[in-house]
Amino acid sequence: MNFWMRRLRAVVPWVLVAVLSNVAVLLVLLPAAWVTPQFARATRGHVNLVDPAGSLWNGSATLMLAAGDDPSGATLLPGRIEWHTAFWPLFTGRVRMQMRQTEAMPDAVTLDATLRGATLTGGSIAVPASLLAGLGAPFNTLDLQGDVRLAWTDWRTLGNEAFGQLDVTLGEMSSRVSLVKPLGSYRVAVQAEGARSTVDLSTLKGPLMLDGHGTVQQTHSSFQGTASAAPGQRDNLAGLLNLLGRQTGPDTVALTFAH
Repeated sequence: MNFWMRRLRAVVPWVLVAVLSNVAVLLVLLPAAWVTPQFARATRGHVNLVDPAGSLWNGSATLMLAAGDDPSGATLLPGRIEWHTAFWPLFTGRVRMQMRQTEAMPDAVTLDATLRGATLTGGSIAVPASLLAGLGAPFNTLDLQGDVRLAWTDWRTLGNEAFGQLDVTLGEMSSRVSLVKPLGSYRVAVQAEGARSTVDLSTLKGPLMLDGHGTVQQTHSSFQGTASAAPGQRDNLAGLLNLLGRQTGPDTVALTFAH
């Protein structure tokens, strides 16, 4: 073995140590701002992390949710969402983050993501009713108030497809355009089935009764349902019913939405 080969063999280990050390330092110092745009991109702007602090490994941000496609209708949640990222799964091509929201999410959830897709474990979170205004008309006119909670099963995404169930509970809802308070409590069940999702609306209780069924796809969404007044509430709810849809009976209107 000549002189240069012996020198090379002596130097290579130190070069590898230096490179690995620099990579490790960069990973440790990777700021939280690096990961936050990934959520907006993966959810098409419906879930956003703003004002990030800390690092990829231990960080926090304010959670901003958008119910519709218009980002101007997004709603900031009080408190901050905190996360912790596991180190060793990165060597298998996975990002595993445990996340919790300090005020609105009672239990932590885990996000497990690869280049192909991601899985979010089941959980629940309370959100402001103002989030509904982001859906556009007539929700932005109704200015709904009440208790809104989202609960979901394990939610999987694979490319542009999603799989899982989301339940939205609307408790003791009221509107600035109606003197009847509360209007009622409702449940919206969203079943994601790949490129297509179904939406079912039902009434839990209340003088304003809502029901319907719809589908959501990437290029088209539609919903068909009815809104009606309980016996004795027809006169009190007449104005609100006229705002919601086309009259089909003495105290019933058709709920029809398409996009």
